[in-house]
Amino acid sequence: MDAGFVGLGQMGQGMARRLLEAGHRLTVWNRDSAKADALVERGAVRADTPAGAAKAGIVFTMLANDAALEAVTEGEGGILSGGESVLHVSCSTVSVALTKRLTEAHRARGQRFVSAQVLGRPDAAAAGRLSIIAGGEDENLARLEPLFEAIGVRVLRMGAEPAMAAVTKLAANASIAAIIETLSEAYRIAAAESVAPEAMAGFFQETDFGSRMMTVYGPLIAAETFEPAGFPLILGRKDVGLALAAAGEGADIPFIRQLAERMDAIIAADGGTRDWAALGQPPKA
Repeated sequence: MDAGFVGLGQMGQGMARRLLEAGHRLTVWNRDSAKADALVERGAVRADTPAGAAKAGIVFTMLANDAALEAVTEGEGGILSGGESVLHVSCSTVSVALTKRLTEAHRARGQRFVSAQVLGRPDAAAAGRLSIIAGGEDENLARLEPLFEAIGVRVLRMGAEPAMAAVTKLAANASIAAIIETLSEAYRIAAAESVAPEAMAGFFQETDFGSRMMTVYGPLIAAETFEPAGFPLILGRKDVGLALAAAGEGADIPFIRQLAERMDAIIAADGGTRDWAALGQPPKA
């Protein structure tokens, strides 16, 4: 297939290379044109503008932020000036507001727009191991399947609107930040008794801890199945309190302390008898 690619940073380089290796014909553009050199050597065609890359009919963008995506889409020589029937595949993690605006801007030009944001770091991009979070009309996503197969291992369709994919990626990244903080604080609690961080990391890996917790608690929270309680919040507060005590008064574990405060507020309001899966919910009326 013919495709364009705009944005050749660490993620974009790997994704574009995967498309070339899969046999697709690629036209590339980057603000720093030198970053396209290695891909041109592999057979890609260098475009003079983002609109030039969009002449392929399908154009991927992988950029750092809203401003960069706006510039290559709406600026001089941008994708919006690439002609009718262009299908713009935005892989950048950007705001929901911009995603909605670009959806309408492309529609007004007779073009199509898909949000196909990705989960994975540069090594996953280079290996074609990304998870693709897709939002867009079924017809557009079906057309992109051969290209998605080159860069990812799965396509997770979130809905017909591009904004649905954008908000999913933002929710996921916020959750990653919370997990990073949680792991860091878990290591500090265990370190109070000289358990090495490497040992805790091994524990989490060997027990599939994160996957198991997602499997157990994800459906309960989604369905709001908090009663009868399998493990009441009041007992969870007891355990969090024991973890705080084990860590010591001056331990740098602000997230765990905040969780304890939230638990206390819920218990004060409704007794904490619901399952502790309700930790993120308001107190029972």
